[in-house]
Amino acid sequence: MTLFDEMVAQYAPQNPVEKLNAQHEVMQQIVLAGLQRGGFFAHAAFYGGTCLRIFHGLRRFSEDMDFSLVEKNPNVHLDEYFPSIVEEFKITGREVDITKRDKKTFGKIESAFLKDNTEIYNMAFRTEKQIKIKIELDTDPPLRFDTEQKQVMAPYAFNVRCVSLPCLYAGKMHALVFRNWKTRVKGRDWYDFEWYVRNGIELDYNHLHERIKEFNGKSLDKEEFIALLNERLSSTSISLVKQDVERFVRNPRELDFWSNDYFLELAKKIRFKQATV
Repeated sequence: MTLFDEMVAQYAPQNPVEKLNAQHEVMQQIVLAGLQRGGFFAHAAFYGGTCLRIFHGLRRFSEDMDFSLVEKNPNVHLDEYFPSIVEEFKITGREVDITKRDKKTFGKIESAFLKDNTEIYNMAFRTEKQIKIKIELDTDPPLRFDTEQKQVMAPYAFNVRCVSLPCLYAGKMHALVFRNWKTRVKGRDWYDFEWYVRNGIELDYNHLHERIKEFNGKSLDKEEFIALLNERLSSTSISLVKQDVERFVRNPRELDFWSNDYFLELAKKIRFKQATV
């Protein structure tokens, strides 16, 4: 049994879906190890749902890895760190291929949040190409965010530079409100929103405001943002929300209480870290 297989076995997956989720998460941890060994986190920070899952105990799995430079720098690129990632996988007994993705292949939901210079790659096992994760780096990021060091214990102990929880919250709320959708809904945004409220995390509105300006060309105060949020929460099909997120959670029964009214009540409980801009 390889080190990779041992790491997957620690999740004790009960079915093929749980095994795939565990494989994805182990891959993500090995990618973080390779990036750390290569010095990537001197320039960048980890954010998004996978960061929330690995470092803060979010009870859903996540497929993608999102990174942001901590300052705008056209000279830092993901592919510079691929040799370190590949070597890290070899140590765990697996070989991977990393291929660049063209933004033109993304759907409207995904592409609405990708700038032209965003770097996006797929990483898959050489012998099982269906097992893959997406790695993305924003090289021209919205700023005004804080970072912190978080520890990973596998495949060995090391630190990862992560976006702070209030700023992670800001990124999630920006996605929930402004993600372009029609019949497709990213219910994972809703699941994470519930997690932030239930855990009493404060929302950094300064970073949220910065994201809205950069991606959407708007300047909104908190009241205007909450109005847009309530509109989204009241008009979205909860059945579509649940349908998206069910395969990422071990116990779908935790979604039973979900309704439009429930999420509108959650919106009333949002705690803001800083005063409006």
